[in-house]
Amino acid sequence: MADFALSCSRCGHPVRLLGRQKIQRNDTCDSCGADLHACVHCRHFAPARSNQCAEPQAEWVRDKKRANFCGYFAPRASVNLTARGGRNPAADARAAFHALFKN
Repeated sequence: MADFALSCSRCGHPVRLLGRQKIQRNDTCDSCGADLHACVHCRHFAPARSNQCAEPQAEWVRDKKRANFCGYFAPRASVNLTARGGRNPAADARAAFHALFKN
């Protein structure tokens, strides 16, 4: 089962999620204390949408940075910690791009 990291929206500190670990409503960032069960950490968070949520059945949440009771919450995992030995995907993509133009 893969391990993922979620970057805290306030301080950027990586929060490690093991396998299918759930974020509980009262969970906070170890570094700054920000609420983790919040819209800004959800994969459905879409600021461009009218409800700022890609899940059409989710109820309106006023403060997107505070903990809430949304049943559709799914953590927005940003980094797969077990894939490719922890290498930097941005650096890998950049290297592959530059390799296209080498003689």
